[in-house]
Parts: sequence; C-alpha cells; structure tokens
Amino acid sequence: MIVLVQTLAVAEYLSFHRAALALGVSQSSVSTRIKALEEDLGITIFDRNTRGVRLTEAGRRFVDQVDEAMGILDRAIKIAGMQARGEVGELRIGVHALTPGCFLDRLLERFHTDHPGIRLQVAEGTARDAQFMIREGRLDVAFMACTHQTPDLNSRVIWRDRLVIALPVKHPLAAQSDVEWRHLADETFLVRHSGTGPQVHDLIVARAVGKWLTPTILRFDVERSTLLSMVAIGHGISLFVEEGAADSTANVAFRPIRDEPETIPFSAVWSPSNRAPALLKLLALATNMR
Repeated sequence: MIVLVQTLAVAEYLSFHRAALALGVSQSSVSTRIKALEEDLGITIFDRNTRGVRLTEAGRRFVDQVDEAMGILDRAIKIAGMQARGEVGELRIGVHALTPGCFLDRLLERFHTDHPGIRLQVAEGTARDAQFMIREGRLDVAFMACTHQTPDLNSRVIWRDRLVIALPVKHPLAAQSDVEWRHLADETFLVRHSGTGPQVHDLIVARAVGKWLTPTILRFDVERSTLLSMVAIGHGISLFVEEGAADSTANVAFRPIRDEPETIPFSAVWSPSNRAPALLKLLALATNMR
C-alpha cells in the first residue's frame, strides 16, 4: 500500500524529491521502494534521467489503474466507517399499519430526515409474523400493539393510544358521545387477518368473557382502508386507536369506549444480538419523541 501511494505521488510531481517532501519521507526510501516494485512487476514505471522523471507507457497505464483502485478503496473505507456510525445502510422495519400523521408515521419521517443515508424498508404484517422475521434476521425491528414479554427478544413500550369504536354514521350509537362495551355485545365486529387484527380479535373476546356472549367476529384479509369502507356501508363495526381515527373515512363515526380500562401500548421489538448503530438511533429517537 505504501509503495503504491509513493508511486502515485511521483507520478503527480514527476519528481522523486518533491514526492518525498510531500509524503514526509526520505527520497532514498521512495526510490528504493519503487525500484523494487518495478522489478516485481517486470516493467519500468518511470524513465529517470538528468532532466527529471517521466512515466513510461506501461507506467502510465499502471498508475491509472492504481489511482482508480485507490479511489475505490478510499470510498469503501469511508462507507464502512459511515455504516459503523449508522450514517448509511438499510433498516428493515415491521409495522402493523401506517396512517398519515400517526406516531409511527412521524417517527419514520423524522428518522429519514435526520438520517437520509439510511434506506428504510417497511413491511406490514401481524405481530406473530414480525417476531419470526426478527428471529430469522429478516427484520431489524417491529412496532406492534400491546406489550410483548418474549424471552429471546427485547421489547420496549414506545407509545400509547386510546381505543375507539368505528361505527357507520347512521348507527344508533353514533349519536352518543361515547359507548360502553355492553352496548356492543350484539354487534358484528370486523377485524383484519393482518396488522393488529389478531390482537383486536383477542381483545374483543377478553372484554366479553364472564359478562355476555362473545360478539360475532368476522375476519377479512383486507387493508385498513378497505375495512373502514366496509364499516361505512354498514357491514359491521370495528376497533381502532384514536390517533388512527384522525385519518377517517367518510360515513364512519369514531366514539371512545367509556369503560375501556386503559390505553393500548405499542411496543418496539428487536433481537438483543442486533447492535446495528442505525437501529439504536431509531430506538433512541422513538424514546425521545414519545
């Protein structure tokens, strides 16, 4: 490596003396190393005479290739350093859903603004699927509803939100300022197979246990917006969090549930073996923003 740097310096200055001064070494060491390099390569890189130094044709081609290779190596070293500092690279994120203006949407937008060199790859799915993907190394982190005490994964509650019921605007309960769970016992609930659908299903069942018969729950393999449209035209009702209700669909009314005991936690889940700087920066930003 040293001899290649010295060779480039001599090619730039066309002088062993000036190259040595620029590199802060002796002229004899530069001359000796380059002479040994020429012998190893079996070519003459520099023509030396009393009037100075010039590149031979073979030397010019060699120097051009060395200069290009050194540029590639320099960029590789810089990129490696930036990756080690979490300034460039890729972050693979699992989400339950993304709605405009929600906490998760704001978090990812802020992270992208602060770290434009990091590409965000976002995949939507259930909490169960996301945990499998984290274990397999296909996701760096997943944001999911509820708390998750999983022995082999790290988990941290990042934000909380209040539960609301989504009703068609013509539904009798839509005329009230809020509702109670007992008012919903005879309703048909619509939930998604993906995203937070499994948790929503389990929450409805849990709220009914020991109080009334479990309501009818229909599950659909649809996106959040499609589910809201199904509510709007009267196929049933559904559960959302208050923040997501801000991006509402026409003909859907959102009402708080008066006797819902607590807000819904949303957690970040990741592998304890994943110490990627970009991941740590995202988690730190999420903690600060909450």
